[in-house]
Amino acid sequence: MFLTAVGAWTWLIWPRFAVAIWRDARAWTGGGAGLGAPTSFLWVHAALIAASLAVGTAVGVLGIRAWRASRAPT
Repeated sequence: MFLTAVGAWTWLIWPRFAVAIWRDARAWTGGGAGLGAPTSFLWVHAALIAASLAVGTAVGVLGIRAWRASRAPT
């Protein structure tokens, strides 16, 4: 259950963080969301978010598989 909860938590938190990064003036050369070219600030955070979502997904899938295996008849 813990692994499944961690996977769900990841998918609840990181997309909200991605929206905050997108809206941050430091993410764009024009100073606003979508204005100008993306900066390294945006790219670095996008990579971190993508990696975290990938790990969170893997952990969540492992949690679901473990939960199902523990409920299987022996």
